[in-house]
Amino acid sequence: MSKKAVILYSGGLDSTTCMAIARAEGFAPYAISFAYGQRHVVELELAKKNAGLLGAVEHLVVDFDYRKVGGSALTGDIAVPKDGVGSDIPVTYVPARNTIFLSFALGWGEVLGAFDIFIGVNALDYSGYPDCRPEYIAAFEKMANLGTRAGVDGSGRFTIHTPLIALSKADIIRKGVGLGVNYATTHSCYDPAADGAACGRCDSCRLRLKGFAEAGLQDPARYVKSTLRVK
Repeated sequence: MSKKAVILYSGGLDSTTCMAIARAEGFAPYAISFAYGQRHVVELELAKKNAGLLGAVEHLVVDFDYRKVGGSALTGDIAVPKDGVGSDIPVTYVPARNTIFLSFALGWGEVLGAFDIFIGVNALDYSGYPDCRPEYIAAFEKMANLGTRAGVDGSGRFTIHTPLIALSKADIIRKGVGLGVNYATTHSCYDPAADGAACGRCDSCRLRLKGFAEAGLQDPARYVKSTLRVK
């Protein structure tokens, strides 16, 4: 019987690759997604549609309104930076988001008896978010084993898996293609058009396009016709 693993699954390129890696490593994936008031809901709709098709045993969608906290272009009325213009930690950073997401995954994992949690954070080709760094993940894993019944009574030890953390975006894409991932079913844009087409200019689109270009592949995602693609 396969070991259970909780996969943080947004419907994007990285989390979809992460799910494929978990399956390839013999885990039974339990996908968890979040409807938190984000502007890029296209990604979430794809997650709902595709989780089962990608092999998720169950798909849990946690619904809460993080717009009440604000402080991010992804949850408030702040413009999403385009064309590489922004600060070291851009306004698309959502305060404490990975801590919140991982905490939900940790709680569900303890209930499921799933002591392996996969998250598709990356510290190489990423936007500078502080909660994507290896030292942050190590600190969360330590906390997980200090702050849960399973960790204290010895019935299970949590491991936070970050298989993409040291890979370039191109290497992530190559890895996913090798595992049979269909990237046409993924969406990465922070600021999609009304019809769901990716803008091609936000940090997430630019990193994705750069990754496909460096991998020598065509990005199958749908972009607005006027987009300036990263070479």
